[in-house]
Amino acid sequence: MTLHSVSGNCERNSESGVDVENCTDINWDELGFNPVPTDFMYVMKCAKGDNFAEGSLVPFGNIEINPFATILNYGQGIFEGLKAYRTEDGHIVLFRPEQNAQRMKIGADRFCMPSPSIDQFINAVKQTALANKRWVPPLGKGSLYIRPLLMGTGASLSVVPAPEYTLLVYCCPVTNYHKGALNLKVESKFYRAISGTGGTGGIKSVTNYAPVYAATTAARADGFSDVLFLDSSTGKNIEEVSACNVFVVKGNSICTPETNGAILPGITRKSIIEIALDLGYQVMERAISLEEMLDADEVFCTGTAVVVNSVSSVTFTETRVEYKTGAESLSQKLRKILVGIQTGSMEDSRGWTVRID
Repeated sequence: MTLHSVSGNCERNSESGVDVENCTDINWDELGFNPVPTDFMYVMKCAKGDNFAEGSLVPFGNIEINPFATILNYGQGIFEGLKAYRTEDGHIVLFRPEQNAQRMKIGADRFCMPSPSIDQFINAVKQTALANKRWVPPLGKGSLYIRPLLMGTGASLSVVPAPEYTLLVYCCPVTNYHKGALNLKVESKFYRAISGTGGTGGIKSVTNYAPVYAATTAARADGFSDVLFLDSSTGKNIEEVSACNVFVVKGNSICTPETNGAILPGITRKSIIEIALDLGYQVMERAISLEEMLDADEVFCTGTAVVVNSVSSVTFTETRVEYKTGAESLSQKLRKILVGIQTGSMEDSRGWTVRID
């Protein structure tokens, strides 16, 4: 598919000061969850011991980086993921961007990096989305995934924090991360995080994701959608799928692993908990044994990429358990409400969305 042959009328974006086009010729029905080069990205730099200064938009493209940069050698980097949505009335909104900014600051503190202020973070995301507004899919066709990446770009041979840092914000139009309900394999050999508060499982460190490749590659080769990891302390409690949080439903009770330092405090996770509580469900954040999950009525995952995705089955060794899915499932009910808020078809009584156009 070709996403760069675009015809449309040009207009000037007063916020970013750059020319953008109204998108009229992209085949949104062929959109996946893959890298698509867009028009602009946002760059902001900071020296060690200083505060971030105002950044700027630059054309999207490759970046130059010192081979001694700490992001390359020691993994000193964290990232965020959020989306811009096209609403029913044609506007563009962000969903709870201040939560991403706060989570980035927590991760930056853990990695001895300076972080942009809440306002700087939101402004950078806003400018990036507006400069690439022609890439925001129409309602019902997807969303614009925005990736803020904070990294140590200064050179160091010693294992010490970098002398310089860069915040890079870029974006890509996407649709569903997974197609259909998930069939998960329980991983009992590899672990995704150290249990407890001493590790980095609770932040969006760049170092958290490559370690899951061995397990997910093997699982997908066997026909599974993804992997469900267990805690490294006991090997008996569920933690996360490779890149999303997990919920277990039994009757009127919804449980999800507590964010104890090993579990990423997902913003979609937090939002779904609030929505479920409003609907009258009992929601608990606590340890969940594998046995308890295998006895559940329903299991689903949440995340910026997956939104809310039903789990059709979980397989552990020779045991395969199937769960309720489909339009009548709780996960789809919660997804409908969440997406409704994000796209303006339902009232945003909590002030979660931020209109940017």
